[in-house]
Amino acid sequence: MITSRQNGSLYTNIQNNIATIEFGHPASNSFPSELLSRLTKELQTISQNDSVSVIILKSEGEKAFCAGASFDELVAIKNLEEGKQFFAGFANVINAMRTCGKLIIGRVQGKTVGGGVGLAAACDYVLATESAAIKLSEFTIGIGPFVIEPAVRRKIGLAGLAELTLDATNWQNAYWAKEKGLYARVFESIKELDKEVEIFAEKLASYNPQAISEMKKVLWENTDHWDSLLSERAKISGELVLSEFTKNALAKFSKK
Repeated sequence: MITSRQNGSLYTNIQNNIATIEFGHPASNSFPSELLSRLTKELQTISQNDSVSVIILKSEGEKAFCAGASFDELVAIKNLEEGKQFFAGFANVINAMRTCGKLIIGRVQGKTVGGGVGLAAACDYVLATESAAIKLSEFTIGIGPFVIEPAVRRKIGLAGLAELTLDATNWQNAYWAKEKGLYARVFESIKELDKEVEIFAEKLASYNPQAISEMKKVLWENTDHWDSLLSERAKISGELVLSEFTKNALAKFSKK
């Protein structure tokens, strides 16, 4: 079941020390700004919840995990302030995931593009299906994955980042993503994926919460500067989206 709400949906279920956050949007689970803001706040709230040890981040439906930021909002950007604010949405979510005191398991059941790749990269451990191909297509519209780049590079390295970013029109399959370190394990079906996500989350939730919290800090060492770094990156993207090249490219995509 996929939501029909134009601002998307966000639901959290807490059970047995595991918080499952599920997001959805009719446009391939893309993120309008309001939904990014809601996810940021939800992560910050759960981070303070002592009854939660582990978070599962998942999306609705079967075909797409996340199509990145809202295309409609991207097209509507008119000035630098709007541009920076738009790209700050994913910056805020990534920083909320980074500073969250809980380990985050990503459940990636389908294709993911742009900001969605950043979302997967900001998870601490990702389980996926064979259908979970990835693509960073930002170059095709004259911008770049600058906001999510630190999170993606942290997982797949500079060489992997270059391959993914520069080959902007092609998908990389789930096994490529596993080989590079974005995914920990890949499964043939969603049924298998969900079974393993449940087993793994329950196992993590049985461990000492204090040890988990300390391990989270270790996993994200040397990222304290990301608040300012990602804000600077949002400004770069905000400037690029106003360029003549990007405006023309977006106009062509809008006509398709």
